Amino acid sequence: MTTRVPPVPPHSPGRPAPDARGSTCRVAAYPRYSRLGASSRLRWLQFVPALQREGLVIESSPLLGDTYLQRKYAGRPVLGQVLRAYLDRARALRAGARGADLVWIEKELWPWAPAWLELWLLAGRPFVLDYDDAVFHTYDRHRNPLLRRLFGRKIDRLMRAATLVVVGSAYLGERARAAGARRVEWLPTVVDHERYATGARARPDDATLHIGWIGTPATVGYLRPLAAALAELARRRRIVVHLIGATLAMPGVEVRAIPWSEDDEVRAIAGLDVGLMPLPDTPWERGKCGYKLVQYMACGLPVVASPVGANRDIVDDGVDGFLAHGDDAWIDALSRLADDPALRHRMGQAGQAKVRARYSLQAAAPQLARWLRESCGRP
Repeated sequence: MTTRVPPVPPHSPGRPAPDARGSTCRVAAYPRYSRLGASSRLRWLQFVPALQREGLVIESSPLLGDTYLQRKYAGRPVLGQVLRAYLDRARALRAGARGADLVWIEKELWPWAPAWLELWLLAGRPFVLDYDDAVFHTYDRHRNPLLRRLFGRKIDRLMRAATLVVVGSAYLGERARAAGARRVEWLPTVVDHERYATGARARPDDATLHIGWIGTPATVGYLRPLAAALAELARRRRIVVHLIGATLAMPGVEVRAIPWSEDDEVRAIAGLDVGLMPLPDTPWERGKCGYKLVQYMACGLPVVASPVGANRDIVDDGVDGFLAHGDDAWIDALSRLADDPALRHRMGQAGQAKVRARYSLQAAAPQLARWLRESCGRP
């Protein structure tokens, strides 16, 4: 399905209009998901209006729609939808990329398709790759040796052929440079600061520490290793753990499951006292971009996170949150925040200022627009 994005005024008030060269850069974009898919929504779709204001002409064709994700999370079969989606993308690529100056691709055109096929279909057109996950480990660390042999260097070949590789973490950038990418740029996964800043703090006025996590049924398992620490903390003081977008039973801990929606996520986060992001230290997790932390900080929350991957870059330990390794460190960090509302406020303010300056759509969109114009040959 090809989506022609509705027209946007050519420039924002107070900003000079893009020059004629910038206004003629046509981008055919191939995100993996439609808006329900977080990676596509955050790495591309939220940027589109701002990119249009910068003068780019954009058509977006997602590979997999909302129905696919709804069925997947419900545990229902999705193979038929995937096969149809692959065929639809081939048709969209023939139709959309032909008149484009530049092709933008989230990760790869098709999972489990060989690199040579994707490059052949791109037919020498300049293209940009975007990565917010270590998707290359799907292939090069697969337990099947035949699949490792066939696909282990797929992403490296695509990176090497790309005009530009955009990455959300240092780990992903290291892989792109090792693959021989011609140009690598870092673009964090960002929030619309104006949307988050207007979300009023709505936490209950009580002595309870409201701890929160946001994610999906596919990622809620990251909380399991933290269950014992949270149970111990619950024995010492009154806490409630809010899970936005998923649920998980944790014995000895009061858990409240909150359905996720794009319209309500800011309000749900704003009702918390502390945001969590535990991760195991594995190659896949080192590629993650720490978006949960950015969301929490944008709402003025202090954070506690594992010192893994981008978490170490986002969190200034002791300033806007804590990096915790092991149960004792998690319990200590959460206890300090529970006992000191002034510390929570101070850290929350520091995190909010950081997001405004470095992790906001308002700061990132002009950079991305410039990189795309340069990749089109229109600086």
